[in-house]
Amino acid sequence: MAGVSVAAEWQLLYNRYYRKPELYQMQWKNVDLTRNKIACAPFGGPIAVIRDDAKIVQLYAESALRKLRIFTSSGRLISETVWKNPGGRLIGISWTEDLTLVCITQDGTVYSYDIHAELVSTFSLGKECFANSVVECVFWGSGVVCINEAFEIFAVPDFKTPKTVKLADSNLEELPHCMAVIEPQYTKSGDVEVLLGVGDHVLLVEEDGVQSLAEGIGPLQKMVVSRKGEFVASFTHDGRLLVMSTDFSDVIIDYACESALPPDQLAWCGLDSVLLYWDDMLLMVGPYEEPVRYIYDEPIILVPECDGVRILSNTNMEFLHRVPDSTVSIFQIGSTLPSALLYDALEHFDRRSAKADENLRLIRSSLPEAVEACVDAAGYEFDISQQRTLLRAASYGQTFSSHFQHDSIQEMCKTLRVLNAVRHVDIGIPLSIQQYKLLTPSVLVNRLINANKHLLALRVSEYLAMNQEVVLMHWTCTKISSSSAIPDATLLEILLDKLKICKGISYAAVASHADKSGRRKLAAMLVEHEPRSAKQIPLLLSIGEEDTALMKATESGDTDLVYLVLFHIWHKKAPLEFFGMIQARPLARDLFVTYARCCKHEFLKDFFLSTGQLQDVAFLLWKESWELAKNPMASKGSPLHGPRIKLVEKSHNLFTETKEHIYESKAAEEHAKLLRIQHELEVTTKQAIFVDSSISDTIRTCIVLGNHRAANKVKVEFKVSEKRWYWLKVFALATIRDWDALEKFSKEKRPPIGYRPFVEACVDAGEKDEALKYIPKLADPREKAEAYARIGMAKEAADAASQAKDGELLGRLKLSFAQNAAASSIFDTLRDRLSFQGVS
Repeated sequence: MAGVSVAAEWQLLYNRYYRKPELYQMQWKNVDLTRNKIACAPFGGPIAVIRDDAKIVQLYAESALRKLRIFTSSGRLISETVWKNPGGRLIGISWTEDLTLVCITQDGTVYSYDIHAELVSTFSLGKECFANSVVECVFWGSGVVCINEAFEIFAVPDFKTPKTVKLADSNLEELPHCMAVIEPQYTKSGDVEVLLGVGDHVLLVEEDGVQSLAEGIGPLQKMVVSRKGEFVASFTHDGRLLVMSTDFSDVIIDYACESALPPDQLAWCGLDSVLLYWDDMLLMVGPYEEPVRYIYDEPIILVPECDGVRILSNTNMEFLHRVPDSTVSIFQIGSTLPSALLYDALEHFDRRSAKADENLRLIRSSLPEAVEACVDAAGYEFDISQQRTLLRAASYGQTFSSHFQHDSIQEMCKTLRVLNAVRHVDIGIPLSIQQYKLLTPSVLVNRLINANKHLLALRVSEYLAMNQEVVLMHWTCTKISSSSAIPDATLLEILLDKLKICKGISYAAVASHADKSGRRKLAAMLVEHEPRSAKQIPLLLSIGEEDTALMKATESGDTDLVYLVLFHIWHKKAPLEFFGMIQARPLARDLFVTYARCCKHEFLKDFFLSTGQLQDVAFLLWKESWELAKNPMASKGSPLHGPRIKLVEKSHNLFTETKEHIYESKAAEEHAKLLRIQHELEVTTKQAIFVDSSISDTIRTCIVLGNHRAANKVKVEFKVSEKRWYWLKVFALATIRDWDALEKFSKEKRPPIGYRPFVEACVDAGEKDEALKYIPKLADPREKAEAYARIGMAKEAADAASQAKDGELLGRLKLSFAQNAAASSIFDTLRDRLSFQGVS
């Protein structure tokens, strides 16, 4: 069986064993807990120490200036700073979950420090706390509750987004005897609840109201809520320790202490026991039987953890916690459980005794459970030699067990290697395995990073197959910030040598930090190693490397990046400098032109002029004239036609200067001439119907309005052909049904278009009689036949068709008179006659 030396240090509280191993001999010097305010972070975090200004202390050889000092849990100094903050007496200090040290002064000012004693932020609890000083505060993981001299209660639920909330008025006439907090995550309302020991009862204060609980239970001198908000431990005025549910309905423990004096500290040890500390004695009380007493000859601080309590004194740090069941099964005096026999078998095996085989035979059926217990017990040990022995026992038993998961020992070895590394006195993070699992490896790595333990953080990340980029990025930024004396080229080599460890790391982020640190040259050299253009280019712009950024953007082919650079340079550089930069890069130039055509015509014109592209300026001016035409005011009195004409004329002048655009020059000239004539017509006629119509439409409109002189002027100005002129005038006169003018027009001279348009115009207007004036003048018998057919004259159509001797024409005409039997017979007779004569 296992030796009794391990179990001899345990203390039995009812049916559960507790132990108190020493974690560290404190490395600090001349630190007296009674003279200082102390704040210990959970999960083996750092310790903040500052001289208590509420006490009169002898300074010895130290400075009169108060210093805020931050130590590791092993007492190694991390950082320090002189406390010069105004605000009066320091009321309370505590660490948040993300290791930010929060300090609250008398006037309600909250100062936040990081682990390196650098001031991060400040805010005020409000004017009420400034006017009526803060008297007491109670912290929890991410918030605080304060009470001021006016007995008003304020809460800050989350320091990350500091917002002061005033709780309901509790009508207090004096300060409460004690105060405790139930964290928001454990309340039904989701808001913080404050327990106040007032008179002989307890007040439950929320934001919305106050509730009186546990009448006659008090006065309560001390009160503390358990970690998960299920129970509250309190010390009464008559020396009793009461442990109740948080609604004070059930009493779990009622223990009468030897002293009625309230303890200096009251704390939970896990969920199984409560610790009370007086000047020289620590009392641990459980649900049943006698408590356990520990005597101390120096002051201590109790630091509650999820699975126990760390005990800090001037000289050492201990960890009081419940002995796990697996450890009890192995080391309990007289234990014959399989795990104890397996551990005993290893001892016999080391002594080469046959008793080892006998033990294994006894527990062969229970070997998997015994191995599991040894592995589990190893995880709870702080002593490395004891860990090794338990894991050897597990490995020894695993050899003879085929049902045990073999990777369990490997995983425990991994976990213990990490824990032993951070527990080392130089690191000073004494995590238990339960705390490690609750904290998670990623948070542990972040804590190492923040403490500038980059090498260990990198090794832990690599060992646990975690992402190393976070570690390297923090190290790189820290290195840049602290290496002002190292030349850029030398520092670049150092950084690249480390950054190559992690593929895909963002060099752009490192370069950005270098730029913010005032090392622009180093930033420019670093960004050259960034393979991702999307990250590289914005940084190049921020450090003033616009030309390089434009080159990289065009090489990437990403139009979004090119536009990003273009807009940046556009707003930063002078126009001519900007034009010069993009002219040599076709992609950038074309993208700029595409954008500017839609949004920035004036700027684009300047660009084209600077590059000698006059024809492009002309096209832009011409386009602007059409855009001006879309203005609603352009159709009302035409005040905008003048500017339009000038734009077109400018366009004509620019086209004229280029030999390759003769057609465009002529077109612009005629367009300007036409606009001017149309503008004059609208002014004289007072009708906005001319502008932007074609030459033909302009002539037709003039004739319709009876302005034949203007029509002739347009004809002459634009050299309209006679044929086109006749077509336009014929149909315009027909439109206004001026048949006399039409007849007179037809007789002026022989029409160059013939008489067919006259016939069509009359027929389209429904004037058959007018059409008969022109049909006989048609020279082609086929046209004549079709014209007669259109006005319903079958006989005349047949006669004209017979002259054409076209059987197909007769067939078509017959179909047009299909409902007229007499007419159809005429066409049939003519077709038969033509067929008889051999004409088809």
